[in-house]
Amino acid sequence: MTYLYPLFAFFIAATPFGLIIGKMVKGIDIREHGSGNIGTTNVFRVLGKGPGIICLLLDILKGFLPVVLAMNLLRFGDRAPMVPLAFLDSAATVLPASQQLFVQLIHVFTALCAILGHNFSPWLGFKGGKGIATSLGVLIALMPVGALIVFLLFLIVFLISRYVSLASIITAAALPLLTLWGSWHHGRIQDGTWNVPLFVFTLIIGILAIWKHRSNIQRLRAGTENRFSRKK
Repeated sequence: MTYLYPLFAFFIAATPFGLIIGKMVKGIDIREHGSGNIGTTNVFRVLGKGPGIICLLLDILKGFLPVVLAMNLLRFGDRAPMVPLAFLDSAATVLPASQQLFVQLIHVFTALCAILGHNFSPWLGFKGGKGIATSLGVLIALMPVGALIVFLLFLIVFLISRYVSLASIITAAALPLLTLWGSWHHGRIQDGTWNVPLFVFTLIIGILAIWKHRSNIQRLRAGTENRFSRKK
C-alpha cells in the first residue's frame, strides 16, 4: 500500500484541469490559444478571471490532497503531519522513529510524482503545465509556513514586474534556500534531525520549474515575454 501513494499522486495530478475547463467554458482546446500551456496562467489569459481562479484552486488541490493523505496515512514515531486529518488516524501506519528516512522519502516521492503528473500528463502524451500551482499545493502539505513565504515572494515579484514567469523562476530558485534556512533556524541541522529528503526535493523541483520556464527565460531576455497589465 505504501508504494501506491506516489502512483496515486501521479495519476490524480495528471488530470488536465486547464484543458477540461477550456472545453467546458468555451468549447476550446486551451493548447491552441495563448501560450499553448494548460496551466493557470494561460487559462487566466485566455478564459478570464473566473475560470482562471477555478483552475488555480484545482491545480493546487491536486498537489495538496495526495501528499496530505500520504503524510496522514504513513508516519513515524510520535510525529503528527503538518496538516493533520484526524478521521484518518485509525487507518494510519505508524512506523518506529528509526524509519524516519523511509517515511520522509515516501512523502517527498509522492510530492514529486504529483508535480511530474501535472508536468508530464499521460493523458496529453506526457506533456503538461509548468507545475507552479501544483507545487504550491504540495508545499502547503509538506511545509505550510514555507509555502506561505514562497507565495508572498511570488506575489511581490509579480506585482513589481507583472511577469508571472519571472516571479515563478525567482520563487523556484529561492525555495531550496528557504528550506535550508528553515532547518537551520529550527536547529534541525545542528542536531542532525533535519529533513534531508525535503531539501533534496525542493532543490529538484526548483531546478525542474526553472527548466520548464526555459522558453520564458529566452523571451524575458529578448523583451518579448507576455506581461499582465495592471487592469488584468
